[in-house]
Amino acid sequence: MKPAQHDAAPRFWRDAALPFIEARAIADGRKVCYSRHSHDHFSIGAITAGRSTYLHEQSRFQVRSGTVVLMNPGDVHACNPIDDQPWSYVMLYVDTHWLRDLQRRIGFDPSLDFQAFDTTHSRDAALYSGLCGLYERLVDEQVGTGDKQAAVEAFFTDLQHRLNPAGRPDRGSHPALMRAAQFIHDHCTEALKLEDICAFAQLSPSYLSRAFKRHYGMTPHAFLINRRIQFARQQLREGKLIADVALDSGFADQAHFQRAFKQHLAATPGQYRG
Repeated sequence: MKPAQHDAAPRFWRDAALPFIEARAIADGRKVCYSRHSHDHFSIGAITAGRSTYLHEQSRFQVRSGTVVLMNPGDVHACNPIDDQPWSYVMLYVDTHWLRDLQRRIGFDPSLDFQAFDTTHSRDAALYSGLCGLYERLVDEQVGTGDKQAAVEAFFTDLQHRLNPAGRPDRGSHPALMRAAQFIHDHCTEALKLEDICAFAQLSPSYLSRAFKRHYGMTPHAFLINRRIQFARQQLREGKLIADVALDSGFADQAHFQRAFKQHLAATPGQYRG
């Protein structure tokens, strides 16, 4: 099953009645290229044609048509073309709190937070077909909101049963690095310097830079830019002006914001806002 795609521009889908899920499609993956990044939400995608390189944390895979890829919140990842070969994909981005509540409704321990997946990618044909079918249902203007929500819940319930989350150990095994990451998260729109982060975490600049990249897969600066982009996405979804979002997100100017946004989402802020 292959979603219908007609141009190279990224296609985003959102519905105010279903605020917990967002979708996108890329018809020609040669036109987009990502830097390593992460999201606050859970992401799942289907490669609908061709092949690409999939970077996930410290691993590198080649994935091809028929493959489903999964990224837990915070997982550092990127998918990019191989030797300018054509490829296409669809992605769904799901609010972590909504998915955690679904896990609890289907029998997970209610005292636990969102349970992450160990699986990075899968060739399960039924899972692939189900994901493509869900995407088509979401973007179909003839399908009602209630039917779309039911389809989302059915797919992600099935996902839990097919790829049972293993409750991976939390990244937070280094309290000082956790403090640094949280400080960046809380102050991402401010003009942060490495010295500010080091002072808060009580770590030296050289140690913080090395240990942070080893632990989180990004330098503190890359982590900061990534957080600003996630903040900007929410602002754009609320319909705010791009120039205002650039400044509110902590970027020096709109040009810098445009470059960083496209590196992280392979789309311009205007394309994303729609």
